Amino acid sequence: MKKIIIGDEVFGSVEMPETANAYTVFHTVKKAYMEKMPLTPALLFSKEKIKSLSHYQKGGAQAELAELQLFIDMGTVMGFDTAEARALKQQIELTNDSAHVHLNISKRLKLLNKTRRSKTRGSYLFWDIENFGPVGPMFTHVIEKFRIGDDRIYLAANPDSLYLKRREWEAELYDYGKRLASFNFTVVDHGKNAADDFLLGEFERLRLRNADVFIMTYDRELKERFEAACHISNNLYTLGK
Repeated sequence: MKKIIIGDEVFGSVEMPETANAYTVFHTVKKAYMEKMPLTPALLFSKEKIKSLSHYQKGGAQAELAELQLFIDMGTVMGFDTAEARALKQQIELTNDSAHVHLNISKRLKLLNKTRRSKTRGSYLFWDIENFGPVGPMFTHVIEKFRIGDDRIYLAANPDSLYLKRREWEAELYDYGKRLASFNFTVVDHGKNAADDFLLGEFERLRLRNADVFIMTYDRELKERFEAACHISNNLYTLGK
């Protein structure tokens, strides 16, 4: 964690990502704040870079996403608007969703709520399919590997995403003899966090104990919400670096 101190004022702390430019971003944002400059992603990236981020990036633009998250976290702590940065981050994530298609997800799983896994009696998956949509790797590296039954898989998507992607999702699921209706699939309301809120609500409703719980997300806030709601007897897995 890195404290944000300007003059005699201590704003709070932010988590520093492990990227080459993280400290440059940190100090650039502080300087711009002190000089009352516009606080936008243009501080982090050139116009050409921002334009290039609208296309697929090798590696899924993970460093750029981490630096945008740092900018957003600083805005939260310091009180400046981060709407433009959040929109850019979401665009990059959606554009690079295909970057995860060939990803061995199981190698990226991280035990979030403890240092050592404990013995469990079953596995559950909570999956916002519209924000993490590679169906094949999900089956190969998570569902089949950890023997997660259909009745223990919770999926959510909003109406717009369902309209645009249903055929694609169903076609991929067909290869595994499944449909969206094979699982606990729910169409949620419109809204940025609607799917997150629904999945967390289902997790809390189940009151799981001694279970392996998989939450498929790169979203830091959702990870923290699941961790806060997770009983210590469960092993909570999420996606790490």
